[in-house]
Formats: sequence, structure tokens, C-alpha cells
Amino acid sequence: MKFSMPVFQSRLSRGAGLVLGIVALNGPSIQAQVLGTASQFGVLAGSTVTNTGNSVITGDVGVSGGSAITGFPPGIILSGTQHSNDATAIQAQLDMYSALTTIKGETVTQSLTGQDLGGLVLTPGVYFFSSSAQLTGSLMLNAQGDPNARFDFQIGSTLTTASASSVLLENGAAGGNVYWEVGSSATLGTTTAFEGNILAEASITANTGANDPCGSFQAHTGAVTLDDNTVGGGCTSVDPRPSGATPEPSAAVIACCLTAAVAIRRRRPWNK
Repeated sequence: MKFSMPVFQSRLSRGAGLVLGIVALNGPSIQAQVLGTASQFGVLAGSTVTNTGNSVITGDVGVSGGSAITGFPPGIILSGTQHSNDATAIQAQLDMYSALTTIKGETVTQSLTGQDLGGLVLTPGVYFFSSSAQLTGSLMLNAQGDPNARFDFQIGSTLTTASASSVLLENGAAGGNVYWEVGSSATLGTTTAFEGNILAEASITANTGANDPCGSFQAHTGAVTLDDNTVGGGCTSVDPRPSGATPEPSAAVIACCLTAAVAIRRRRPWNK
């Protein structure tokens, strides 16, 4: 099929606009938008980071305020480095506390004060506890097909999980889009399967085998204490579309289309 130059330019313009629109969607992650430079940290503490056992942390491990980071090795840091009260850690703490303050001031969707999170199924929103929050058993977070859905928890004092508790994700929910704003300290019981970013005013303690595969542990003034834990590195992309839906083009396909469009645009002469 032959197109005149004006027709081809029009189609090329529409196609390029569509491609560029798709590319624009692939901007900074929600996690980076919320946490700023703190998003690069798997573990961030105010006083010390202490590890026992074979913990695996994806992202930076840092302290600002204090300076001690111990237990690496035997702990392993993947795709990151240690920052002991340096400029990077200091800025990350500022960004983390800014995010904590912002989440703390959000409009509440529902108060869960006095309820155990275990057994609940929650949709995107802002959930409030006037004092402590407890998780015994399983909490389900249902994104309702929205991969950008946010789940924010405002907790007045402590967050505690019982041993072998879990946070489960369904219908496009992503652990990186879950935020736990904790007024004092968080404690994860042994073998807890957690999800989300814990932003604690004071300290965070992860007991033996408690894992947070798509999130981070960030404490403002106190310590982060680890014991054979996995933090970060396990985020997966869940496709919320119904079966049989047309897939969106990959980054490689988009790049290929743009390259081809530019090459064709430069060809001369145009077919009449």
C-alpha cells in the first residue's frame, strides 16, 4: 500500500504520540515518588543496624544519626552498599521522615482501631489505628485490578505480628505500594511473611525468618534489628487484565517502533 507524504506524516504523528504516551507511563515508581532517595534503601535506621544470621537485603543498608552497621557478613547486601551516617543516608532519613509525616496526615478511609488485621480483606485506601495494630493470621490486600493501588496504614503506636502471620496480595496489589506508618516500633514475629514499607518513628525488629520480599524496613530514631530475614528483591509484576486481553508493547518493542518510524521518516522520495 502506498501513502502520500501528508497521509504518512499524519499516521506517523498519531503513532508516535501513542508510543510516547505509553513511554510516559513508565515514569518513576510509586515507591520512588513517595520515599524519594529513601526508596533505594532496603534497610535504614536512625541508630544502628544489627544483623544475625544469613539475612539478604536488596538495596542499600544505612544509618543516619548513629553509625554502626553490624552483621554484614554473614548478611548479604544485593544491588546496594552500606551508608554509615554519610550524605546519602542523611538525605534518605530526611526523605523517609517526610514520607512518614505525609502518610500520617492523609485522610482516613476507615478506622480499624481495636480490630486484628488477621482475617480481613482490604481494598485500596488509608486505614487508621489510634494506638497499636496487631496481625494474627493472614491479611489480604485486594487491588481490584489496579497495579498502582495504594494501601496506607496509620498506626498510633506499635505494629506487631504473631509468628507465621502473613500479608497476602491479590488482583494486582504490589508490596512496594503498601506503607505502614508506625508511631513507635514495629515487631515482626518469627516466619512472618510480610509485605510493604515499614516507616517507624522508633525501631523495627524482625524476628527469625520474618521476610518482606517487596518492601523495606526504615526506622527514624532507633535501630533495625535483623535475624535471618529477606528484605526486598522479590517484587513481581502482576498483570491485572482479564485472560485474553491484548498485551501492552514491551519497552523493546516501543524502542523498535520509534527507530523504524524515524528511519522511514528520513526516506526520500515519498511515494505519490
